[in-house]
Formats: sequence, C-alpha cells, structure tokens
Amino acid sequence: MRLFLFVTLFLVSCQSYKSLHQKAILADTHNDVLSTATMRGLNIDNDLTGRTHSDLARLKKGGVDVQVFSIFCDERFGKDTAFRFANTEIDSLYAIAARNRDKMSVVSTPGQLQQALGEKKLAALMGVEGGHMIEDNLAFLDSFARRGVCYMTLTWNNSTSWATSALDETMKKDSLPHKGLTDFGKQVVRRMNSLGMMVDLSHVGEQTFWDAINTSTKPILVSHSCAYTLCPVFRNLKDDQIKAVAKNGGVIDLNFYSGFLDSNFQKRITTFAARHKAEIDSIQSLKWPGYEVEEYFFKKYPAEAGNLRPSLSVLLDHIDYIVKLAGVDHVGLGSDFDGISSAPKELKDVTNFPLITKGLLQRGYSKSDVRKILGGNFLRVFSANQSR
Repeated sequence: MRLFLFVTLFLVSCQSYKSLHQKAILADTHNDVLSTATMRGLNIDNDLTGRTHSDLARLKKGGVDVQVFSIFCDERFGKDTAFRFANTEIDSLYAIAARNRDKMSVVSTPGQLQQALGEKKLAALMGVEGGHMIEDNLAFLDSFARRGVCYMTLTWNNSTSWATSALDETMKKDSLPHKGLTDFGKQVVRRMNSLGMMVDLSHVGEQTFWDAINTSTKPILVSHSCAYTLCPVFRNLKDDQIKAVAKNGGVIDLNFYSGFLDSNFQKRITTFAARHKAEIDSIQSLKWPGYEVEEYFFKKYPAEAGNLRPSLSVLLDHIDYIVKLAGVDHVGLGSDFDGISSAPKELKDVTNFPLITKGLLQRGYSKSDVRKILGGNFLRVFSANQSR
C-alpha cells in the first residue's frame, strides 16, 4: 500500500511539473545556434541531435515559447565587416522563419509576440551580442532596430571605442585608454532607450555597467550571466550590481555555462588541460580564440568533458541566491545554448528545460514564481522598454 501511494504521488508530481512547464511561457534570452550552426551550413529545420543543443523540433519539445537568437561575431570582425556579418545572420533567421511559417514567427513587439504565442508558434527575437557590430555608427543601431533586434549587448569580450568589457577591465585594467562609457557610449544607451531596444549588460565591465545603468531610463537586461559570489569569474555580477538591477526594474537571465555556475569547474579544467597539454599547445599556436579551443577538446574527449560538468543544482543555487538578494521578479533564463561547451549534466540540450521547472518546484517555489522565472520577468522588461 505504501509503495502504491509513493508511486502515485511520484506520478502526480511528474505530471504537475510537466503541466506547469507546458502552460507557462518559457523565454530563453540567449541562444547562439545562428552563429555556431546556421552560419556553418547546418539547418535547424532538421534534427541536429548530437550536433547542436538546438533545432526547431527540440525547441518545441523543450517547451520554449520565446527564443532570443543571438546575432554574434567576435573581435575578428570590425569596421566594414561586423555590421555586414550581423545582417547576414539576421537574414538567415528571417529565411528560417519563412520556410517554417507554421512553426515560428520573427517578432519585435509585445503584440507580435502575443500573436505568435496565440498561434502556437515559436516567437523568435534577436539580440546583437556586441556593440562592435554598430561600428561606431548610430545609423547602424537604428538599422538593427528597424530589422527587429530587441536588445544589444554593449560589449562582447572585446571592448569598443565607447565601452569597456568585463574581460578587458579585468585583464587590461592598467592599459585601457578609458573605463566605462564615453559620451558617445552614453548616447548609444539613450538611443537604445528611444528605440525601445533593451540595453544588455552581460559581458560589460563594472564601470560600463554602472555608467549604463545610471544612464538608462528603461529597465535593463542582463541576458546571460550569473552570481559572482557563488562563482567569482569576470563575467558574473557582484551583489551590488544584482541589487542595482532590481532597483532599476530589470532582469538577470542566468547562463548555463559550467564555468559561470560552478566555482570548482576551473580547477577541473586545469587538470584536464594538463593531461592534454601538448595537444592544446599545438592548437593554441594556430591562434584560435579560447572558446573555440575549449569546444574542440570537449568534443574530442566527450567522456572526460562530461565528468567535468556540475549538477543542475548549481544553476538552481544561482536562482535562489538572486531571488534572496533581489527578489523573484528579477531573475530568468539565458541559457547560452550552442554558445557554450559545457552545461550542467542534466541539461544536455533544449529539451531538458522542463527539469528546471521540476527543480524549482522541488525547492518550494510557487507556480506563480516559477512562471515569472521561466519567462514572465523577461516579458515585463521587454514590454517596459517599448512603452513610451
């Protein structure tokens, strides 16, 4: 009898989290599949299981309702190349949507988003990941807005002439010509406010963060970052920054990368690198970016890479931490799927999003709070940026 009751309760619990997950609006604020798959000749119309974290069918299976696709190129792109490449990625998303009119719609306003949801389609948005793609030209920013871009990350790891990145403020702090936003950088933020484009402060340096949040008149977005206190890496937010986002009315969407979640991950990476030092040195001599080196070796040694990954509990810990510090209205999900080489063991791809809902319920979050975390908080900030 006791076994029967246990099994019954277990089944009810499973049905409960699955039902909530399907009914809630799940918004993921950062996915890199355009730059890491589409621009390399893969078609997300097809089943790409084992090759990517994402494709259209798996996004549906994972209950993703709103996906912000990252428009990305790294520091190797600059004047006369970055803006053009970004527009090629934008073209690719529109082409994917045109081929799949029954499955997805590219949206740029809250009204269009709600219409897509009502039609049971994926609401696809775009975020430009790196201010270098406007090439110091406000007309290019205006062009991105006209094409439907909903946010721009002020910097990627590379600084611009008008904003310093977290990486540079950490590694080059004594050699930077300036820190934070220049007058032109503040003009960029004000223009984004007027365009209804969210100001994204992932990747930016601390001084840039404070300059931007003190300049913006709209709630800001942190599209894919975590809590520095739990994992002290340059890409994460310190407590005073987290509180400032809450005061501003913004939202912090958590990155799934193991190295931003687990403070011990880097130690395990160091041990892994020591085992493969000769190979890594050889690849690094080719001047590949660090993120491509890590991706290459994790794919070459999948069993070892799998053992480096933390459990889902560390992501839930970051959610708990931000909720306790800033409130449940200021946290969401920005997976960085297809832009990361390692995620918690349970999060193999986008089909595993329901496990986050399950974990939140197990930690005592109400259904209302789970809905906020899954997408409600982002939708509020998105709408607030477009209000006059």
